Amino acid sequence: MLLGCIADDFTGATDLANNLVRGGMRTVQTIGVPAAPPAEDVDAVVVALKTRTIPAADAVAQSLEALAWLKGQGCRRFYFKYASTFDSTPAGNIGSVTEALMDALGCDFTISCPAFPENGRTVFKSYLFVGDVLLSESGMRNHPLTPMTDANLVRVLQAQTRRKVGHVGHGDVARGPDAVRARFAQLAAAGAGIAIVDAISDADLMTLGRAVADLPLVTAGSGVAIGLSQHLAEAGLLRAAGAASALPRVPGPRAIVSGSCSDATNAQVAHFLRSGGPARAIDPLALATGEGETARALDWARPLLPRGPVLVYSTATPEAVKAVQQRLGVNDAGALVERALAEIARGLVAAGVRQLIVAGGETSGAVVQALDVRTLRIGRQIDPGVPWTLTDGPAPVLLALKSGNFGGVDFFTRAFEELR
Repeated sequence: MLLGCIADDFTGATDLANNLVRGGMRTVQTIGVPAAPPAEDVDAVVVALKTRTIPAADAVAQSLEALAWLKGQGCRRFYFKYASTFDSTPAGNIGSVTEALMDALGCDFTISCPAFPENGRTVFKSYLFVGDVLLSESGMRNHPLTPMTDANLVRVLQAQTRRKVGHVGHGDVARGPDAVRARFAQLAAAGAGIAIVDAISDADLMTLGRAVADLPLVTAGSGVAIGLSQHLAEAGLLRAAGAASALPRVPGPRAIVSGSCSDATNAQVAHFLRSGGPARAIDPLALATGEGETARALDWARPLLPRGPVLVYSTATPEAVKAVQQRLGVNDAGALVERALAEIARGLVAAGVRQLIVAGGETSGAVVQALDVRTLRIGRQIDPGVPWTLTDGPAPVLLALKSGNFGGVDFFTRAFEELR
């Protein structure tokens, strides 16, 4: 196995696996740390954890467990994947997990780069942009769990780690891999342990893929994997992957479960409603009273399944989310909705759904755990960062785990068309 990856949420893991498959790497995604080696002969394994918003000590412990398992499979290169919007708090978990992995590997220097230009995430002069605006001016400033109010990644990461954080500017990246490696050496000599690296194009990702090839640990969003997998292919290290993204057809009813409250997902829900798709909103306050909101949603959905995709959602505007959080508390509100949507997803699959879209990282994590999914085969890309996947087990489900910020406005309808 060439590459062992640790992802801090389930949609992020799928995003990373998608880019590795696009680069020709045979990749499997596991849900949590598996008990046994992968059943397939693969180039990379992505261990999906749900550690983005849990206490930092717990995130570190789970990440080190994943690292130990990957080392046991013979991995020599490692990749810690986090969100392209650098979702975190001053307490972690990006910095704290990075630091723990470096200590465990005896690694003195690594990079940090969430750039994914194809999805509008770029880093320039150490500032993270979402489309044409700074991260701090994007919808992420209203994230219910990890609001991002500072776009300066050196500043954000330095608050989370004892190691000195440096910066590799775009001028060095534009001059090629040798210039980037020379800058790495300068920063390391000056005492830096982690470097934020600028990247504004796919060409920059290709440069980084070559520049970081000898680092035992890379920390990044999924974008750097595009360049790294390309470098491994050019170096002749990949075996013939064939149709790396081919999945079997799995006919059956279709459904969407949406818990993300990002701007992108709000637009996708609105588009589905305008197109006349059957949809039902979940009321968090009704969930809190225990009045059978989940059962009512399933009773509503079952008779509609033969006619096309149904949508069950808790997606709401930032103002509506804040109002619920004030009533229920930030953590309690989020956990309540996650549990309900996971129960609904499990009920939909029990009712025969075999093609399921889940929107939102936290929601996706709750759903795959509720469905007792252990591994996912990675299929064709729907939109940058979002492929179809296939669950394991005797009754497989085609599953699309969508990060809240990803996907075009028509994602909920177009994703199913990709399967035809």
